Amino acid sequence: ITHTVLLIVKLSKSDWNAFETSWDFTSLPLLSQDHRSATLENTYNSLRTNWQGMINEMLCLEEENNRVFIDAYGLQDELTPDVPIHEITLSCNPAYRYGQKVSKEVQEERLCEDTMKEFISYAVGCMFGRYALEEPGLVLANQGETLEDYLQKIPNPSFSADDDNVIPILDGDWFDDDVTERFRKFLRITFGEDNFTENLRFIETTLGKDIRKYFLKDFYKDHVQKYKKRPIYWQFSSPRGSFNALIYMHRYNRDTVSVMLDRYLREFKVKLTSQKSSLERIEISADATQGEKSKAMNEIQKINSTLEELDTWERDVVFPLASQRIEIDLDDGVKTNYPKFGKALSKVIGLS
Repeated sequence: ITHTVLLIVKLSKSDWNAFETSWDFTSLPLLSQDHRSATLENTYNSLRTNWQGMINEMLCLEEENNRVFIDAYGLQDELTPDVPIHEITLSCNPAYRYGQKVSKEVQEERLCEDTMKEFISYAVGCMFGRYALEEPGLVLANQGETLEDYLQKIPNPSFSADDDNVIPILDGDWFDDDVTERFRKFLRITFGEDNFTENLRFIETTLGKDIRKYFLKDFYKDHVQKYKKRPIYWQFSSPRGSFNALIYMHRYNRDTVSVMLDRYLREFKVKLTSQKSSLERIEISADATQGEKSKAMNEIQKINSTLEELDTWERDVVFPLASQRIEIDLDDGVKTNYPKFGKALSKVIGLS
């Protein structure tokens, strides 16, 4: 029985440590060489087969454990050693993870979707230097660590950490280090250029939306949920969400808000103004059709509304915050530090 119990514990720990919220997390199972295939879909299928083997082994072990106790106490007429599949408490077991109220088909869909979200979350961790493809476990996880600290540990990263700890999340490719653009690069590096289009399509089909829309609408909500309302990445967000940017709280310093303001928010406004000028030329052009002019006029109105939103947010919220050069102490926890940034950060119930 001791051997059986030890195997059960080993399987449970292996399952738990596959998630980045575990203290002993080292790397993403989806990136393990044991499961790697030419495409992300085939890699996932290989991993899913491995998970099913773990579930089956755990089922056999728990039933064997039950038999030992039933035999020891002579309870053959009262108890059965059988264990229902939904009681196999492994996170890789969709019957346990999502419950009996949903069909097996839905369980499988949700498992694949959540696995892709974990892949995306790990990619963002690599963007900030929390993780690196070359190093198991945490890389940057102490207060105030910098890109220099990262490069000392990972001198030649295949996917480098962001240089200024600010990653914008916008509705288009306005910046080279926009989160969507950086994720595309991460996917190319981890699964190759040849199958990039197919792999991105697999992720987007699994998510039910394109990757940019996922980052704009869902990523931060999923991150807050994953870390149980104690997020490690913080999202600066304007009132209507026209501008968003992520930072990693472990790399935060007193100038981080100023960096976000000067390099991204103000630069974004400059780019919007430039686009507006181009549209105004179309609006008065003799060569443009009436349809093109109407479309340009509508876009100009949207840009004017966005610029008004961002001007107000900068004046009333971001600039005063940048001027304060707020210090945080990680030992105080997210619950103490997050509210210091007020309306600059996305609202999190229980934090904001």
